[in-house]
Amino acid sequence: MPGIDECLLEAMRLPGARGAALVDWTSGLALGTVGEFPGGDAEAAATEAAEVARLAAEQRAFAPEDENSFDDDPPVEDLILSNRDSYHLLRFVRTSFDSSVFLHVWLTRRDGNLALARIRLEEMAGKLVLG
Repeated sequence: MPGIDECLLEAMRLPGARGAALVDWTSGLALGTVGEFPGGDAEAAATEAAEVARLAAEQRAFAPEDENSFDDDPPVEDLILSNRDSYHLLRFVRTSFDSSVFLHVWLTRRDGNLALARIRLEEMAGKLVLG
């Protein structure tokens, strides 16, 4: 079972990957980063991505239809943000404690494969060992 560093290095092997991070969405802190990030600042990118993740995770509007109550897991599996030249994929990670972390991968639009990245991040999130 891979730890944070191994998981992030695996994420960087995705086609078009420019940067990857594991972020705590409650605090906005990056628990690990690799590669480059928009604006050149990994910590700022983590904080900004955490704000988006927190908004999605805490809204009942995004919960599955059959979910009547919130448990410790966020109701959202992942978020995809796209712009003219890149994709940002945020995958929530289920943990044994509070499930407040997500994987963030930045992909170039030209070389990235969004479907493949989504599948691989789901696999990585399931195998990730924290702590």
